[in-house]
Amino acid sequence: MLELGQGTAAPADLIKDVSEATFMQDVVEASQTAPVIVDFWAPWCGPCKTLGPALESAVTKAKGAVTMAKVNVDENQMIAGQLQVQSIPTVFAFYKGQPIDGFQGAVPPSEIEAFVTRVIQHSGGDASGGLDEALEAAETMLDDGDVADAAQTFAAILEEDPLSAAAFGGLARAHIALDELDEAEAVLNGAPAEISEAPELEAARAQIELARQAENAGPVAELRAAVEASPEDMQVRLDLAQALHAAGDAEAAVNELLEMFRRDREWNDGAAKAQLFTIFEALKPNDPIVLNGRRKLSSMIFA
Repeated sequence: MLELGQGTAAPADLIKDVSEATFMQDVVEASQTAPVIVDFWAPWCGPCKTLGPALESAVTKAKGAVTMAKVNVDENQMIAGQLQVQSIPTVFAFYKGQPIDGFQGAVPPSEIEAFVTRVIQHSGGDASGGLDEALEAAETMLDDGDVADAAQTFAAILEEDPLSAAAFGGLARAHIALDELDEAEAVLNGAPAEISEAPELEAARAQIELARQAENAGPVAELRAAVEASPEDMQVRLDLAQALHAAGDAEAAVNELLEMFRRDREWNDGAAKAQLFTIFEALKPNDPIVLNGRRKLSSMIFA
């Protein structure tokens, strides 16, 4: 299983104590290939004791996209003077040998994360810190049936990136695969407001709704016979569509719902259309069932 965020010690090649003798090599020259964040601090500085570790954590999460140099101003006054550091903590970001961004004073962790991300993006780097690869690995696990490992990986990604809609959606889908629908809903309810309406979360909500419908779905054969006996009975057709989806035949379910819409689009406040959209949201946007279903529905609406 892919593991993230193991251990708290920062790798030596990512975070260094820099002196006047090594500043040119560890900051100016090093920034030619990747941005370097320079933290000017002092042992007696209270805010530095908070800012430093938070900055180190953000740099470590970036996994090499940016490095950090720590400069003790008491021991390196010449560098501090050249860069006009008037108070500490002061943070500068260097790229291609030049300062490109910076701030003074202690700031919240969210602002530190945003600063590091901004610096990486300014240099054209990848601010994801390898999380895209972790998401891909987790999705592969889920597709292969390694649901428990997938859930653990999605949870680890959320520890690194609490605003990852893809990880929230993936973790919820893992619980759905384990028939843990209440847990899946709890995951989605716990997502930050900023991403509560993200497509990944909407897809998981649709899958939960369909899974709950499946719990009460009737036998497909009996429902199909009932539809043949009473073709105009819309409730029986809806029950058949839900049963078909529960049986794993999403395409047949969509076709049945399209037939419902063709016969009586207004029945039960547009229930056929609403159920179609639930299925479409639960599937990937480029799924042929979604593409064909949307095309056929549009042709009926605008005919």
